Amino acid sequence: MQKAEMVGDNFRLGCRAQRHWGAAMAAAFFCGELGAGLFLVSMLCGVVPGMILGLLIKGIGKPFFHLTHMGVPGKSWRAILRPDRSWTSRGLIATIVFMGAGILHTINVMTAGAVPLGGLLPWLAGASALIVMTYQGFAMSQSSAVALWNTAMMPISSLLYGLTGGVVLTLPLAGGGLATQLSYLAMGLLLADLMMLLGLLYGAYHGAPGGKLSAELLIRTLYAKWFHGVVLAAGILLPFAALWLGGGAPTSQAVGAVGVLAGFFTFRVLIFKAGLFEPVMHFDI
Repeated sequence: MQKAEMVGDNFRLGCRAQRHWGAAMAAAFFCGELGAGLFLVSMLCGVVPGMILGLLIKGIGKPFFHLTHMGVPGKSWRAILRPDRSWTSRGLIATIVFMGAGILHTINVMTAGAVPLGGLLPWLAGASALIVMTYQGFAMSQSSAVALWNTAMMPISSLLYGLTGGVVLTLPLAGGGLATQLSYLAMGLLLADLMMLLGLLYGAYHGAPGGKLSAELLIRTLYAKWFHGVVLAAGILLPFAALWLGGGAPTSQAVGAVGVLAGFFTFRVLIFKAGLFEPVMHFDI
């Protein structure tokens, strides 16, 4: 039989690109994972400006881009009704808990313990932040129709990129020995990001026909220059080199943060663009 190919809006047999989730959803995912990751890292490090910035990114950026994507925003509240069946429902519940507990905990830290039950708030905020960072990946991994997404690497990628973004944004706000520790942590997370990307591509390439074609789009054909140039080079190699060679210098921290965020956002966009629906019939490849 013939090899699987990417086809458009016609009756030819092949893989079709998913078009429901685009740049707006990529930006919403990016803001949600980055905001929760920044808050969590800053909370653990005691950096209040980072906690506030994380809440703003999550509380403003993610809802804005979700609303620009929705056809009927007035019905969006229904997403919370089925937590037993949907990761979207679980994520929305976690978002509400995260924003509430996160805001109260931030106020509690700034006012030296003025909020009642303050000892419970960091646990609620931290646990819900982890769910917010990963639920989108779990939702994508359940999509058996898109082989590139149907993998445990999806929630892992969400968690790793959220934490990496959180660390590189907390780094300029921290000082002294904490900044040095965060630099080493950022480099370790960048290596973990690289291993995650290699694992994701390996699994897709050696999996279903649609997954193999998605991997080829990312590493060889249509999106290769963006994946290699921004996701890998600017998003991982450049920040790693800047943090390794520059130490705690403000310039190296800025280069690292910009590079990581550019690579993170580009990854989010490309993972949607390269997502292909499996053909209705299988091919021998």
